[in-house]
Amino acid sequence: MSQQSMKIEAARAALEYVENGMRLGIGSGSTAEEFVKLLAERVNAGLEIIGVPTSERTAKLCTELGVPLSSLDETPQLDLTIDGADELDANLSLIKGGGGALLREKIVAFASKKMIVIADGSKVVEKLGAFPLPIEVNIFGLAATKQAVEDAAGKLNLTGAIKIRENRDGDEFKTDGGHLILDASFGHICDPEALSNALHAIPGVVEHGLFIGLADVAVVAQENGVEIKTAAL
Repeated sequence: MSQQSMKIEAARAALEYVENGMRLGIGSGSTAEEFVKLLAERVNAGLEIIGVPTSERTAKLCTELGVPLSSLDETPQLDLTIDGADELDANLSLIKGGGGALLREKIVAFASKKMIVIADGSKVVEKLGAFPLPIEVNIFGLAATKQAVEDAAGKLNLTGAIKIRENRDGDEFKTDGGHLILDASFGHICDPEALSNALHAIPGVVEHGLFIGLADVAVVAQENGVEIKTAAL
């Protein structure tokens, strides 16, 4: 099974958790987009849900395919969020934000009673950190914030390049909220919770891509089928 096929199968398996009448957080990224396509088929066949998208791109796709949407202001409590991940470990701790939507993704996940992660097998790791950690930061004071991130990481023995994310044309990437992203290549993160706390203590950090204690179930498609994972702890 190709990686694309695995993404589709993970999305298809996650769709089984969606019930009529749900208030549904709808994630971002390539696997989440496959979920939106399958969800739209169910909606067109009569499934009634209201979706809250985690990015402008997801909102656009939902609108094009006929998935009814609300905002988190209009629908502040959600039954379920289904979203992808860039990495996930045995405790269902995640790195997210490769697409730049980490702030909205975390807000939506936190507003949900339950979060299901959908991924192909390549996203499962023993320790988080091979994928650069996205850190969303305010434009004001960027140099000072970047230095503070480097100092905080150093105290946790985390080193590696921290780069401002750029678009393909070389311009600075800006999130839907108008912020910048630092991509931190720390390597293996031995204590994700300590790093999370350290980053949250920096005023210029808006949010980071470590999702700890938010995911309840992971639906992971491997070459030999779909596996349902729950936290090891």
